This record gives sequence, C-alpha cells and structure tokens, in this order.
Amino acid sequence: MCFLSYKPRARFGKCGFLTNSLIRGHLALLATKFTCVNQINPANLRIRRALVTDAAAICEIYNHEVQFETSTFDLVPRTLETQSAWITARSGAFSAIVCVTPEDEVVGFGALSEYRDRAAYSTSVENSVYVKRDLGRRGIGRLILTTLLEQAADSGFHVVMARIEASGTASRALHEFCGFTLVGIEREIGRKFGRWLDVALMQCVLHERSTN
Repeated sequence: MCFLSYKPRARFGKCGFLTNSLIRGHLALLATKFTCVNQINPANLRIRRALVTDAAAICEIYNHEVQFETSTFDLVPRTLETQSAWITARSGAFSAIVCVTPEDEVVGFGALSEYRDRAAYSTSVENSVYVKRDLGRRGIGRLILTTLLEQAADSGFHVVMARIEASGTASRALHEFCGFTLVGIEREIGRKFGRWLDVALMQCVLHERSTN
C-alpha cells in the first residue's frame, strides 16, 4: 500500500466532470513523483558513492534510528551540517556508500570505519548499515553489506567487525547470512530509552567468507 500526501487540484470539463485525459495526467504525475514501497525491486537498485547532496536523505534515515530505535547508541540527532561533514571527511576504503532506486532516491547507506586506533588493529574495520525502516526485507541491507565486504577485501583488510544491539535480530541475521559469526556479547554496555542494552559482537574473516 502507498500512502501519499500529494493531493492534485481537480480540473473539470464542460459538464462538470473530470475528463479522462486530466485523470490520466494526475495519475501519471503521482507515479513519477512518488515511489511506492511495494514497488521497490531489488534488481533495479544500485550502489554508488555517497555525495554531499545525499546528506539530507542520509540524515533522515539515521535520525529516525537515533530518536526511535536502538540500532545506534547516539542520543542526539545529527544536523545537516554534521552529516555533510561526515560524508566529505570519508575517502578511499572508508567512503560512505548509498543504495538508490532508478530515480536516485536514497533508500539506505553504509560505511566502513576504523575499528580501533591502535596500530595493530589497522587490518580490521567496522561496518555500519542503515536502511529506511519501511523498506526492510527487500534486499537493500544485503546489497549494502556485501558491497562493503567487497570494498574491505579489495582494500586489503583482514577482518570486518559489526557491533549490533543484541535484540536486533534482523541485523544479526543479515550479518550471519553475509558470513559473520557471533563472537561475544557485551552485557548492559549501553543505556537508551531508560533501559540497559547488550551489544552482539559479530566478525567476518574475509578470506574465510564464502561468496556463493
């Protein structure tokens, strides 16, 4: 089902009825102006590098998680300026990527980050994947995560880590599907919405990962 807020202004023919051509015109406008959730076809999605012009869309996706979910432990929503700076600051293997529809609508994003700042950790990275909440289970997260894993392997990294709020079963299942294994649970490591949160640590050793 699509929920649209656009309300076309009716125009009437000589007899006071909407003409067929006007009706078709309004329907065509609706079809091109809005993307129905149920019409997202994973085969038509593509990944590209995030641009500063994507900042508003990325910010909207991320700030929903900040304000209403436990997928991030951030408590303060990002500003557009902060999000733009985050995109600009990332380069090379750490460049942010976005998943977009054929109309170039951003429906998810992801990035690799330094895992720890001590030198011996330099062969490991951490991934982040975020998808629009109303577009879950459409293959978007899988496309983003597999791209990040390929990006990590191509850049010479050995391990990709994921830190997932432990009750996030969908995210944990996605990572397991893509070759991650659970290596530990950090108990009551965070607090949000008035409750203690555990974090599941998942690890992908890239040379052991099956690409089938």
